[in-house]
Amino acid sequence: MDRFVLAVDQGTTSTRSIVFDRGGRMVSVRQREHRQFFPRPGWVEHDPMEIWANTQRTAAQALRDAASSAGEVVALGIANQRETTVVWDRATGRPITRAIVWQDTRTADLVTRLTARPDAGIVRERSGMDIAGYFAGPRLRWVLDAVPRARERAERGELLFGTMETWLIWNLTGGPDGGVHVTDVTNASRTSLMDCRTCAWDPELLEFFGIPAALLPEVRPSVGELGTATALGQPIPITGALGDQQAALFGQACFAPGEAKCTYGTGSFLLQNTGTELVRTRSGSISTVAYQLAGEPVHYALEGSVAVAGALVQWLRDGLGLIGTAPEIETLARTVDDNGGCYVVPAFSGLLAPHWRGEARGLVAGLTSYVTKGHLARAVLEATGWQTRDVVLAMAADSGLALPALRVDGGMTTNNLLMQFVADVLDTPVVRPMVGETVSLGAAYAAGLAVGLWADVEALRRNWHRSAQWSPVPARAAQLDAEYPTWEKAVRLSIAWGAD
Repeated sequence: MDRFVLAVDQGTTSTRSIVFDRGGRMVSVRQREHRQFFPRPGWVEHDPMEIWANTQRTAAQALRDAASSAGEVVALGIANQRETTVVWDRATGRPITRAIVWQDTRTADLVTRLTARPDAGIVRERSGMDIAGYFAGPRLRWVLDAVPRARERAERGELLFGTMETWLIWNLTGGPDGGVHVTDVTNASRTSLMDCRTCAWDPELLEFFGIPAALLPEVRPSVGELGTATALGQPIPITGALGDQQAALFGQACFAPGEAKCTYGTGSFLLQNTGTELVRTRSGSISTVAYQLAGEPVHYALEGSVAVAGALVQWLRDGLGLIGTAPEIETLARTVDDNGGCYVVPAFSGLLAPHWRGEARGLVAGLTSYVTKGHLARAVLEATGWQTRDVVLAMAADSGLALPALRVDGGMTTNNLLMQFVADVLDTPVVRPMVGETVSLGAAYAAGLAVGLWADVEALRRNWHRSAQWSPVPARAAQLDAEYPTWEKAVRLSIAWGAD
């Protein structure tokens, strides 16, 4: 009988459950969207109970669908939207407020106050990252300050905190009736509360942010025993957990220093493996945990997170009505040969890596009467490529590692014009794998490694197969190299506009 792995990919807009076989092929897949709540400008929330219900439903359906394939599901792996913050009642399992999503900007004033403190340098020194509202720690502090009695209840041990994988594992393993309260090193690293060298909660960071230790889950390796799911009709060991972007790095088999992947979705997230040595950043990328196998050293990565990539195409479609569907942007952009001198900086709510300027605002620069909707469409696509270059240059400055190729995944990789632009603007080959569901696949790989379905990471590397490659065109790469300062000028204008 074949052995399978169930992967749950709990994302920003939906939850997917996929059963994979040993070859990394999908046996069954189910998906369900959840509501997005926008109660105030800049606030983004999810209902954790809806997400838990969707997880149960999709996982059970995927398991039933796979039952006809004469295979045994031997492990469960979870990948999740990172930084999204949930606080719930230990006794009842009910969240005390809706989940605060990673895109949420409500902690801006809190971050400003924390950054101004004379001891603020401890956050970068211990956690590997600057103080930013992007991470879960400030969101947790906001909940403790804003929800009546939350702090006193947390100090008494009545409340639990977690990112989405922690919330799901606790519920899958029994919830109020003995649920396991754990996280993995990758998700813990996104809180600003963990020492990235020891991979343990840091008492001084907890004191800095004002977080009671009783709230926090136990930190475990990404690959190893996390608990047993008893809520899906059959007991399944939970043996893998990774933040979604680290899961994509794992699913793309980027196991050697220098190997990198970029996921192009609503935003874009580029991670480069830096090995078992932590690289301290100076140029705007993030030092983060890539993964850890039980009993082995932690592997680290540099990350560049871009808030707006595919969301800019959605804006062109829904906000301006210039296209009817997202794929139409490539057709429209191909009606012209270049951007006509037009640049779009999509800082809808500030800029993330490598600038980290929350005050920046989106702009369209270089407009003349010559510019058509085709030029604007091309500029929209090129904005994603320019932002990718910003991140890659920052990482190179920090790590000194060469980028032999960029492995890509996500919905935008079906856009051939964009992928060729990325190859040209980086002067580096861009490669897309055969299996596009790299986040789910990474979660499955992590879980399967722990139970011996795959012997080691080299077996996973042999599973990786290329489906498409875009090689840089030397003349175009040189032209874009000369054009890059114009993009940088547009970014500076975006920052200055918001600052004024």
